[in-house]
Amino acid sequence: MTSEARYDIVAIGNAIVDVIAQADDAFLEEEQLVKGSMTLIDADRAKQLYRDMGAAREISGGSAANTLAGASTLGRQCALIAQVADDQLGEVFTHDIRATGIDFDVPTISDDPPTARCLILVTPDAQRTMNTFLGASQFLAPASVDADLIASGAILYLEGYLWDAEEPKAAMALAIDIAQENNRKVAFTLSDGFCVERHRDDFIGLIQGGKIDILFANEDEIKSLCETEDFDAAVAQTAKQVETLVVTRSEKGAIAVHKGKSCAVDAEPVEKVVDTTGAGDLFAAGFLSGYIEDRSPEDCLTMGAVAAAEVISHYGARPEADLQKLLAQRLG
Repeated sequence: MTSEARYDIVAIGNAIVDVIAQADDAFLEEEQLVKGSMTLIDADRAKQLYRDMGAAREISGGSAANTLAGASTLGRQCALIAQVADDQLGEVFTHDIRATGIDFDVPTISDDPPTARCLILVTPDAQRTMNTFLGASQFLAPASVDADLIASGAILYLEGYLWDAEEPKAAMALAIDIAQENNRKVAFTLSDGFCVERHRDDFIGLIQGGKIDILFANEDEIKSLCETEDFDAAVAQTAKQVETLVVTRSEKGAIAVHKGKSCAVDAEPVEKVVDTTGAGDLFAAGFLSGYIEDRSPEDCLTMGAVAAAEVISHYGARPEADLQKLLAQRLG
């Protein structure tokens, strides 16, 4: 057993560069896109959609990477395991993640397939519709999982988005085993309703098998997981099977059930919601930062809510304001 943790959070996730553009509902309809959804696309579709979407900005993303970026801003020591290609976007992602103070040392692969990218269309109501080409991320091999690195992290954080391909799925399963052998906490985010629909049996197997200590979900995901429209029933059912359940509910705030005791917080006020991309990722960053500091579940939820409110007030899924200052003002 490794007694001292070098890192607060070690995450495994997609290495993605977000390409963000504004769009109206008519464009979504023309492209047969479901507003607010995340769809996996192939290389040809990625090229076509990139060609037809409006002027865009490129910002490094990836769900777990976004969470680490927020956690690092809050003073946490973090490391990422993810796969990029030896290409321009791979260089962009690597530079950006290291610039935030996160350790990232997985060797690149050749430039075919290229580094993953997510084409994000933001409508005037701030809803984001994501179209993801996973590219090199799908080829994160179990050999990339450094056992010593996993053992040196207090929390192993995993994203459901990466569960589609066999190699990263095997890598995450290996990492869970290593973390548990070293008495580390395992946190998992369901990521999106489509992930739950595709992998419900696997996710339930992880939960019921005692592989997950901290589970993150939003309201739709937790109901889909339990195949019920009864939110309270879904929460009650799932909370019995994990140490900590965290469920975000957009403008209705968030709840946590920790060792059978539940609590809730309201959403933080936002002057104007600009882009909801990364809201759940930053919520996890705030919550886990509080968890590492051994704060109360209420404080952890508040920290998550503050971080989420900051990221939805601007374009992109990485924080721009000083989160530590915002939390100091909020929590004292």
